[in-house]
Amino acid sequence: MKEIILSLLTGFVVGFIFAWGKLPIPAPPALAGIIGIVGIYCGFKFFQYVEPWVHKLFT
Repeated sequence: MKEIILSLLTGFVVGFIFAWGKLPIPAPPALAGIIGIVGIYCGFKFFQYVEPWVHKLFT
């Protein structure tokens, strides 16, 4: 939980600084981009789950 709070706080501060400096947002500007990031994370976690089975198939 501590990591989540620190990540949220860091993201908030970075977003504030970028807005203050009138820079473009350092994140996907649309919901589709955010969903893509979530998909990448889910794919990574899924591979960690099935990796033992994949390893058995190829050894």
